[in-house]
Amino acid sequence: MPFVTIGGITLHHRRVEANSKARPIVFINSLGTDFRIWDEIISALDGEMPLLVYDKRGHGLSDIGDIRSIDDHVDDLCGLIDHFGLGKVVLCGLSVGGLIAQRFYARRPADVEALILCDTAHKIGTTDSWNTRIATVESKGIQAIADGVLKVWFTPAFHTARSPELDGYRNMMTRQALAGYTGTCAAVRDADFTDAARRIAVPTLCVAGDQDGSTPPDLVRSLAALIPGARFETIRDAGHIPCVEQPDALVALICEFIASLPSGAETHG
Repeated sequence: MPFVTIGGITLHHRRVEANSKARPIVFINSLGTDFRIWDEIISALDGEMPLLVYDKRGHGLSDIGDIRSIDDHVDDLCGLIDHFGLGKVVLCGLSVGGLIAQRFYARRPADVEALILCDTAHKIGTTDSWNTRIATVESKGIQAIADGVLKVWFTPAFHTARSPELDGYRNMMTRQALAGYTGTCAAVRDADFTDAARRIAVPTLCVAGDQDGSTPPDLVRSLAALIPGARFETIRDAGHIPCVEQPDALVALICEFIASLPSGAETHG
């Protein structure tokens, strides 16, 4: 398994090389998941462009570290991009991954070719909602909130027809480190990128599952409205994690978007 230590934090990652001149895409996972949520996307795009997925700190097989703000996650992303010499990249972030992508752009705009912001927003949730979640998890464990979270992650159809996968994603969530989960909850709670979103000046695609109960389409649409020239798309029959529930639809949007970039980067997916 590939691991690299960045600033004292060991990060689990996977790289996919390609003979394409397209910019590398870096995928950033959501709260309570690891990079396996991108497996179907990576498989579909394999060979089309360089790809990087990784477990952010406190998730998957990466170190927990100290999580005080979104900037701690951005530090890791900066270190990975520099370590591998990726140069200018396309960032594709889901939920908190989208916040990390937005904050990375604010810190290093010259290193971003474009943004793909999936099921995310400029601000997610309220202070009270996050404090309630943190208190519940600290007193009762992640298992106490798992069923409620899974209801917004995936559509009722997914719950009915794909129950073995549902069990697997419940395991992914409940088996992660408590400190990694609560620390990232607090980081999301304290992040408000409303003003920063207005200063994004690269091509941006905002995507929402049409049945997302965590960051509903109207919230994602409000993010797109803040970003000059941003494009907004919904994915039918998807909840909060369309890369799992409707990967083909997300791949199609990614390929079309990458092909449209003014850099001339293109994919043949």
